[in-house]
Amino acid sequence: MTSAFIATAFATAFTIIDPVGMIPLALSVTADVTPSRRAAIVNQSILVAAAVVLLMGLVGKPLLESLGITLPAFTIAGGALLFLISVDMLFGRKTGTKQTPEEERADAESSNPAVFPLAVPMIAGPGTIATVLVLVTLAGGDREKDAIVFAAFASAMIVTWICMRLSTRLLRVIGTTGIHVVTRLFGILLSALAVQFILNGLAQTPLLHAAIPAVK
Repeated sequence: MTSAFIATAFATAFTIIDPVGMIPLALSVTADVTPSRRAAIVNQSILVAAAVVLLMGLVGKPLLESLGITLPAFTIAGGALLFLISVDMLFGRKTGTKQTPEEERADAESSNPAVFPLAVPMIAGPGTIATVLVLVTLAGGDREKDAIVFAAFASAMIVTWICMRLSTRLLRVIGTTGIHVVTRLFGILLSALAVQFILNGLAQTPLLHAAIPAVK
């Protein structure tokens, strides 16, 4: 059971953050800065995104409980959101949960892209936050599983940092086509994980249990 949770946590964390997909984004928002300034922006963006993920992982479950949101409800909602993101990834569309048109306009006026748009919403956007909350909720207060969730996102953040720091070299090696291929592969994986989240939520729904009597 723990090995399955480890696989789910790591696969979901890497898929939703999409380290390879951050390469062209990092290049585009730091195109007019010096290499040293680009490195500082990347470092700051990862630190801010990690802080957001950690905060939501720690307070997310108590927040859900205070709002009266059940585990099945949030699991189904999180799965639906992840499925929408996976569809955008598969068809090469810009993901709406990453950046809105208003945020794009603000991005153009921003002098420091580290916090916005790189950290939020590109790395730690609504989709990432929903994923963290779903996984922490599925952990059910088990400290070992909570540690697995945080380790998964920490690993994804480290790989993202490496990709963004080496964005110029990586883009030269794998090319734009390579990035698109990897993004679509991640989209397929994320869609399957999203459906699994929804099925898990439905399986825990009391109404479903009431509709299907247990076999004696």
